[in-house]
Amino acid sequence: MLLRRATALPKSLESLRLYSPAETAAVIEQNEVSELSYLPGFPRPDPKFAETILAVPRSASGKSIAAKERKAGRVPSIIFEQEDGQNGGNKRLVSVQTNQIRKLVTHLGRSFFLSRLFDFEVRPEFGSDDVIEKVQALPRLLHLSARTDAPLNLTFIRAQPGALLKVDIPLVFRGEDVSPGLRKGAYLNTIKRTVKFLCPAEIIPPYIDVDLSELDVGQKIVMGDLKVHPELKLIRPKDEPVVKIAGARVLDQQKKSK
Repeated sequence: MLLRRATALPKSLESLRLYSPAETAAVIEQNEVSELSYLPGFPRPDPKFAETILAVPRSASGKSIAAKERKAGRVPSIIFEQEDGQNGGNKRLVSVQTNQIRKLVTHLGRSFFLSRLFDFEVRPEFGSDDVIEKVQALPRLLHLSARTDAPLNLTFIRAQPGALLKVDIPLVFRGEDVSPGLRKGAYLNTIKRTVKFLCPAEIIPPYIDVDLSELDVGQKIVMGDLKVHPELKLIRPKDEPVVKIAGARVLDQQKKSK
């Protein structure tokens, strides 16, 4: 359950510029405090990668404008209002810095970048102290060049406290070295590398640990087996498989030994 109490506008937001009355109300609303927090034993975002993504407004869209932005070292992007975990209204065309996005994607990995909440600031121009919009935002879609892996387009979702977001959370597999099935010569059949959950913005996990240490030949882990914060809601059916220990190699070895 979300518990909220009204708070005064933080000093960190007093420098906001160019807000409409509706946007100002939204800023106050998103600073109401909820009691949700990460629980002991569950992964939480590494503060080492906490970074404010800077953006500047973009007046129009189109292939020629996007090409000019990329040539100038910027990634054409869009930031949407959050609606039911999907992109919705209040669209703002912006551009972000190519070098900043490339660095974050390289350090985090693509799927981990897309599951991390970032502070996000829109300024009139890079280097300006004025702020047009300051929010937290979740990268939703990232288009990379197939030839160079350079970021080509980005979509963000605004994520105010209390918002529910659909997030593809990466899976991190552990315990392969002691898995009974793998030690017998079976192989790991990885069916899912990310799983989509409906997550409160305050507690989006950076990844989900998947323990393989007790899996034997023929056994599997399904989505309902994943250990996550109780406020996260699984979107897919619980019985969908995530990973299994396939025993074809073991059977082949047994046939050869006969």
